[in-house]
Amino acid sequence: MSFKNHDLVDVQTVPGIRYETLPVRTPEGGVAPGLHAVRITLDNPGQLNSYTTEMVKGVILGMRRASNDRACVAVVFTGAGERAFCTGGNTAEYAEYYAGHPEEYRQYMRLFNDMVSAILMCDRPVICRVNGMRIAGGQEIGMACDFTVAQDLAVFGQAGPRHGSAPDGGSTDFLPLFVGIEAAMESCTLCEHWSAYKALRLGLISDVVPALKVDGAFVPNPLVVTDRWLGDDGRIVHGEMKTGAARAAGKELLAKGTVDLSRLDAAVDALVTKLALTMPGCLSKTIESVRKHKLEHWDANKESNRAWLALNMMTEGRTGFRAFHEGSRECREADFLLLRRRLAEGATWGPDLVEEVLARAHGTQPACVPAGNP
Repeated sequence: MSFKNHDLVDVQTVPGIRYETLPVRTPEGGVAPGLHAVRITLDNPGQLNSYTTEMVKGVILGMRRASNDRACVAVVFTGAGERAFCTGGNTAEYAEYYAGHPEEYRQYMRLFNDMVSAILMCDRPVICRVNGMRIAGGQEIGMACDFTVAQDLAVFGQAGPRHGSAPDGGSTDFLPLFVGIEAAMESCTLCEHWSAYKALRLGLISDVVPALKVDGAFVPNPLVVTDRWLGDDGRIVHGEMKTGAARAAGKELLAKGTVDLSRLDAAVDALVTKLALTMPGCLSKTIESVRKHKLEHWDANKESNRAWLALNMMTEGRTGFRAFHEGSRECREADFLLLRRRLAEGATWGPDLVEEVLARAHGTQPACVPAGNP
């Protein structure tokens, strides 16, 4: 049969995005002829796979291309390397171009919204292969996917309120559906990272596999409590980060090992095989029906969120992204307490206030204590 071409544009190569096909395995481990999966890779490992404006366009085009690929069983969405799936928008681009230019950022957010929608509207199931950190906008595009398989050194979380934004690119819409209102509130506001085991326990992701090899054998993430037991205060601590001497010992073991993502790839391949062993039309309809719960919230809020995020680039966004980009490893945050005090005193947003609360990140005031887990 001679097929019509339903692609909007010719195949394009976009810097920072890799598009490739992978074999689909039979239950016996062979290759299923005539079928494949598509892997779309965020290829910016030097900046933890943060997406630039051009990369956002590449994801949109890639999801659309995979949708029209008649031999494609599923899309695997991942990042390059072993450190990060994605840490969100490119903070260098945010700080150097978008900060202080709300209308430009509004146009960028149109592209970002279209990227999330392209994932949610893909005509193939989308698997998020989490090869490392899934933070901020990376968390949001990850939650837009239908399944998540993670290696257990990965962490999950938000960054918005600590770095001058709100997680309104999907997290405030999607996260309560996954983990409930209060856990979502905790993650979105406090911006503390969750381990892959905690994410699994709370229902955020589908599967976790070990990635650390020590003396030739896989071992669970040594920085995380992986036993299901109650702590001294009666709380379940499975999946929580270790503290004190246990964390120090975990770091020593971590330093002795190497990262091996073969089990992650095997788990993703196994999931693709399971998806292939279904009626294609029934699978597509089921996925579309389940996605409607995300789409109901996403479509209701994305445009008003886009407008707010754009305007925020004149004030807290402008300040927070500059602090992250211009600060040192020891301090990448604005002086929150000073900012709150100056606003309470009646200070007006402008260049002087921005520079005043950036002084700590610039090193002209005492350094901050880095936020995050102990």
